[in-house]
Amino acid sequence: MPPYSEDVLEAFRSIATASVADAVEQHGTRGYLAGALGQVAPGAGTLVGPAVTVREVPTSESEPPTHALTAIDESPAGSVVCIDAGGADVAVWGGLMTAGGIARGIAGCVLDGGVRDVTEIRRDFPGFAVYARCSVPATTLGRYRTVSLNQPIVLGEVTVHPGDLIVADRDGVVCVPQALAGDVLRTAQEIEEREREQTRLILASGSLRDGLAKYNRI
Repeated sequence: MPPYSEDVLEAFRSIATASVADAVEQHGTRGYLAGALGQVAPGAGTLVGPAVTVREVPTSESEPPTHALTAIDESPAGSVVCIDAGGADVAVWGGLMTAGGIARGIAGCVLDGGVRDVTEIRRDFPGFAVYARCSVPATTLGRYRTVSLNQPIVLGEVTVHPGDLIVADRDGVVCVPQALAGDVLRTAQEIEEREREQTRLILASGSLRDGLAKYNRI
């Protein structure tokens, strides 16, 4: 797991995912996950942490989600558990897994699949962030099984490697490749500062077009 400093994590928490997504693209790759993966439980604020990756595939056998349970119990505090279930319309996460995540200091989860026990999670674990494709009461048992832990996965049409930085807020989820984290942070901070200047110009001039003409950004 990469040693992101607390200063770097805190800096990303202060930046909108829109700016982070734009910054990743300026460095030559796509970082934003498909919009269908949305915020189900907001947690304590912007979710930022290194990815722990799990993959699930269909099955007809009833098996516990072994790799996901290992990810929860053995990942460092502050991690974000990312589960690739190919958009499954079943719950790959629920209340008991959230309790385990809280006990281990996991920051949140991002699921290309469903989540259940949403009322319980939001009520009992308000600091835990959940981003998922849907909420659905169906269990994975007899439908899906875990097949890998901390191998590359595809999450919302983006390849996510273990240790990549996940940044998520109300707008959605962005994956920042580990090797680009420092450069993306600097670029995103520059984008945020330009947007603040552009906003001030628009408000002072009374013209959106003037702000767009000067900063070439919308």
